Amino acid sequence: MPETFDPASTVATKYWSPLPDGRVQCDLCPRLCKLADGQRGFCFVRANRAGAIVMTSYGRSSGFCIDPIEKKPLNHFLPGTPILSFGTAGCNLGCRFCQNWDISKSRELDTLLDQATPEVIARAARRTQCRSVAFTYNDPVIFHEYAIDVARACRDQGIKTVAVTAGYVNDAPRREFYRHMDAANVDLKGFTEDFYQRVCIGHLQPVLDTLKYLRHETPVWFEVTTLLIPGKNDSDDELHRLSEWYTRELGPDVPLHFTAFHPDFRMTDIPHTPESTLTRARRVALSHGLRYVYTGNVHDPEGGSTYCHGCGHRLIGRDWYVLGDWNLTPDGRCNRCGTPCAGHFEAAPGAWGAKRRPIRLRDFA
Repeated sequence: MPETFDPASTVATKYWSPLPDGRVQCDLCPRLCKLADGQRGFCFVRANRAGAIVMTSYGRSSGFCIDPIEKKPLNHFLPGTPILSFGTAGCNLGCRFCQNWDISKSRELDTLLDQATPEVIARAARRTQCRSVAFTYNDPVIFHEYAIDVARACRDQGIKTVAVTAGYVNDAPRREFYRHMDAANVDLKGFTEDFYQRVCIGHLQPVLDTLKYLRHETPVWFEVTTLLIPGKNDSDDELHRLSEWYTRELGPDVPLHFTAFHPDFRMTDIPHTPESTLTRARRVALSHGLRYVYTGNVHDPEGGSTYCHGCGHRLIGRDWYVLGDWNLTPDGRCNRCGTPCAGHFEAAPGAWGAKRRPIRLRDFA
């Protein structure tokens, strides 16, 4: 019997096409899931209902929390400010190392405890003095319709929106999605097709296409994160090839974050990433001309801070998520030599620090 879907959280979608055998194909992402009536796609939240693809998690979330924006991570977009973060359920990649697996791999929509309309989310962000809202924990690509509606409501309230994503999306929905986003952090999982196929159950090229699209065809501020997994994607050869491509295709001003893996989900047999690996990766990327390369998930004030590429002066000091030195002029230049620092900065940094504050959306309904 075909599955029934909760009408309160099920909405129509437009990125799909009928197939000659009576099934329908979801055209949102490169998986191109081909679904019989009542069948769910790989992501779990998109499904065939009566010959059309619907999204089944609209308005439902795994929870809302106010975080430092540096946790996304974004180091060059409104530093020090609080960001209201939330996700839904499911994912369109199958990463064996997923560190939010309890959310992204959820097959139970009942785990989505909090419910909120886009307008309530925007109101909550404004009332809690968040400068932005993040779609995170699982990939916003799969809740495309909900994320766009939230982004519209946020813009009406003067709130920015941030997509934390793996960038695994087809061209037409990619273009619509990013018309509504102000910033993004894109996970570049590795730099080989073999890694994407074996470890992520996906492909590399669509992610590279997203990165090039963001850089060359949008005003969206974005940064990139690569989680380094010992023995899997951390070789010198791969790091040099990644950095060479990055410099050539994205330019020197797009920040790159190398973050440490910890054993989780289906890769509990792999050790933690040594801090020396992150330092090595940062050194390789800097040697290719990248100006803003960071280390994450480790205590490394040097690797977490921002430096002027003109004179080497420390522009923004960071200790975990706490800001220290602030040596930018009000228009975002080095206060020593005047060299501009790429990013979206205000005259003074925010002071949210490392706080993490869960909130209940029903308090703002």
